[in-house]
Amino acid sequence: MQRKITLPLPLQPQQLYQACDLGQFEFQTTAELDDMTEIIGQMRAMDAIRFGTGIRHDGYNLFVLGPSGSGRNSMVRRFLEKKASDERKPDDWCYINNFSQHHQPRALRLPSGRGEELRQRMDKLVDYLRSAIPALFEGDEYRAKAGAIQEEFNSKQEQAFNALGDAAAEQQIALLRTSDGFAFAPMKNREVIPPDEYEKLPEEERARVEAAIIGLQGRLEIVMRQVPQWRRERHERIKQLDSETTRTVVDHSVNEIRDDFADLPEVQKYLDRVSRDMVDNADDFRKQEETSTVGGMTVVTHQSFHQYKVNVLVGNGKQPGAPIVSEDNPTYTNLVGRVEHVSQFGALVTDFTLIKPGALHRANGGYLLLDIRKVLTQPFAWESLKRALQTREIRIESLGQMYSLVSTVSLEPEPIPLDTKVILFGDRMFYYLLQEYDAEFGELFKVAADFEERIVRNAESHQLYARLISTLARKEGLLPFDRSAVARVIEHSARLVGDAERLTTHMRSVADLLRESDYCSREAGNKVVDAANVQSAIDAQIRRQDRLRDRMHEAILRDTLVIDTQGTVTGQINALSVLSLGDFSFAQPTRITATTRLGDGELVNIEREVKLSGAIHSKGVLILSSFFAARYAKNQPMAFSASLVFEQSYGMVDGDSASLAELCAVLSHLANVPIRQSLAITGSVNQLGRAQAIGAVNEKIEGFFDICLARGLSGEQGVLIPAANIKHLMLRHDVVAAAEAGRFRIFAVENVDQAISILTGLPAGEVDDKGVYPEGSVNRKVAARLAELTEIRLSFARKIGKPVGTKKKVD
Repeated sequence: MQRKITLPLPLQPQQLYQACDLGQFEFQTTAELDDMTEIIGQMRAMDAIRFGTGIRHDGYNLFVLGPSGSGRNSMVRRFLEKKASDERKPDDWCYINNFSQHHQPRALRLPSGRGEELRQRMDKLVDYLRSAIPALFEGDEYRAKAGAIQEEFNSKQEQAFNALGDAAAEQQIALLRTSDGFAFAPMKNREVIPPDEYEKLPEEERARVEAAIIGLQGRLEIVMRQVPQWRRERHERIKQLDSETTRTVVDHSVNEIRDDFADLPEVQKYLDRVSRDMVDNADDFRKQEETSTVGGMTVVTHQSFHQYKVNVLVGNGKQPGAPIVSEDNPTYTNLVGRVEHVSQFGALVTDFTLIKPGALHRANGGYLLLDIRKVLTQPFAWESLKRALQTREIRIESLGQMYSLVSTVSLEPEPIPLDTKVILFGDRMFYYLLQEYDAEFGELFKVAADFEERIVRNAESHQLYARLISTLARKEGLLPFDRSAVARVIEHSARLVGDAERLTTHMRSVADLLRESDYCSREAGNKVVDAANVQSAIDAQIRRQDRLRDRMHEAILRDTLVIDTQGTVTGQINALSVLSLGDFSFAQPTRITATTRLGDGELVNIEREVKLSGAIHSKGVLILSSFFAARYAKNQPMAFSASLVFEQSYGMVDGDSASLAELCAVLSHLANVPIRQSLAITGSVNQLGRAQAIGAVNEKIEGFFDICLARGLSGEQGVLIPAANIKHLMLRHDVVAAAEAGRFRIFAVENVDQAISILTGLPAGEVDDKGVYPEGSVNRKVAARLAELTEIRLSFARKIGKPVGTKKKVD
């Protein structure tokens, strides 16, 4: 009993384009609609973001997956702004001088806003002491006390020398003060004896004088040794006076600050150290200028008193809630901070006031948003980010010092504790690559927020899309969109995802279309954007990018690339290829030819032989071998070989969307049945001959339609597509109109038998219970040809005495 294969009819216009019903909209323009408050179709991602930002445990940082332009950044930022506004302000962080180890500045934590207050108070303190301390030392009270100390020293010294002089006088010896110091000389009648008269003295007298002088010199040495001690005592007393004098004004001024920060023990300790240092270095306030000679030049330096400054690294006094920081240039130093240097007399110097914050400092206590591509392309940035998250502290280290690249003096600032949520944005490729190859990634970024690229198209999503358009129009200052314009945007959104039952969530594409539609409307002098304006914007977008498509189509129309759109040819078929150039994709027909001959079942993919075939395309050709073996060679050897080639193809060929066309071409040549060149076909096929869905079905149909239209539509042209692709059809209006007028046809086939029947005009034929195909069918002709080739092969094998199915081994 023969079973008849049912051939599909051409698709109806309503199957080619799913129009948006205007009747479902109750508004006239989007000006009547409220702004959107919810997010379209991203519940999974937003739930992950709520979870990731809410859980406060180590490693629960977020990675937001999705293509650029999907609106993921703006959605996450809006969510964080609402959440962060209700959160506690983070503390301020300052760096202060370490008075015992200047190269290791200390970190000081203060409540929000208090860091800037402390900085200003310290600046005012130093400014006040610059004038107050010198004024004290120039006052009468200080001068009187210092004079008394000096007078006491002078009196003690004078008394010691006077006593020594009196003792010498009693022995007729004079104590003389010379420019070289003190000396003793013999004396008579209170007058110094000249040297010549001294020589006339009796020897006994001279011996007495010399002995007396030796004794007196011993006493003089004792006095002279006491003088430096007295000077030290005087210096210590002057220093003590200076300290007491300085302390009076310093303590009074510092205590005013101390009272205002009484609740902060660390500030109290810092102020204690500041007070001690100011008192110990009071001379710096008295002599605020120093003169030195460098290279023959006189240089005057002024005391800056940097040691008493407060470097407010991060101040959150003006920040409402938790900070949200987005770093667009995540270099190593922009992430973890840096220590700057200044040139001073040809050398690079630094201090704690030149420590600059990084994004991690600014986001501490809040949220840090980073683009993973930018982080990975910056040297050391990714490793420094991971190290900070692992240790939960921000350590500022100079790369030059770390790798011994420079020898300048640098600092070792005290690390600051880190408490922030890092949110990375990136394509799915980066997420899965890091998961696979970075063992630390999964420990640090435990939450993935995966943004959808499309949503279900239904009445509810239509209403949401209308509100989205209204919101974007108001935000961008665009003209209102009427119902027809909203419907056309929705229809184009479905076309962008290549699915009549889905809508795109790629917000950048939608927003760009709205802006360009607004431009077209204003150029036309309209006050409302209508469907014609939206269509003009769509056409303009295509026009700006279709130069290469026009050149390719021109080459076909001028027969440089040979494509037939009429007549019939055996073993030749029109397949459809898609080319993608950035955001623009277009298709064109590609000729595939097949030849068959006596052989051993090998299908030669010429593209593969010359290494121009991708793995998926090669897989599709191998599936054809399985199909022929399963259908025609269950009980006999495969006695044919075939060759397949994409004619005039000079680049890589990949994908399996041409496998159905290749199968039909081989069947045509085996059956010696010509294929209608007015038809093109696209589709994948499995081992059982069933047609499978392919991508870019709209572009492929339109690509063949454009060539046929340019040559003149006859009503015989058309395209065969897999039935599974019907739901993806959102064709151009001119294609739908031509189909409705019967000038262009689109067939949806379920298997190769339906396809070959339409392509050849002959029934494919279905095998009966006895394994025989109907007379005159394509399958009958193929089976007959294969039987003929098998008989030829068997006859040849008998002649040479070689078993069928063996191959000659070549050493």
